[in-house]
Amino acid sequence: MGSALPLIIQLISGAVGGNVAGSLMKKLSLGTLWNSVAGIIGGGLGGQVLGMLGMAATGDGSMDLASILGSVASGGVGGGIVMAIIGAIKNAMGKS
Repeated sequence: MGSALPLIIQLISGAVGGNVAGSLMKKLSLGTLWNSVAGIIGGGLGGQVLGMLGMAATGDGSMDLASILGSVASGGVGGGIVMAIIGAIKNAMGKS
């Protein structure tokens, strides 16, 4: 369970980050369900990218406060970014 915990935290944080970004950027919002889905994808990607850079927990089993906060931050930011990118693409395709 120790190696999966950072990923679970990143996915949950990504869903929250996607919904927060959707509520802040109404024009890019995909709706609650799709904001969550995009956020989960972004949370996983963001956590893995920052983990490769050594800035977030990568699942080595050592979960201290800094690792948990890093996972929450990377998941939330990644989720918000992916949701915004997908929302912008959706809006651009809808205007064509």
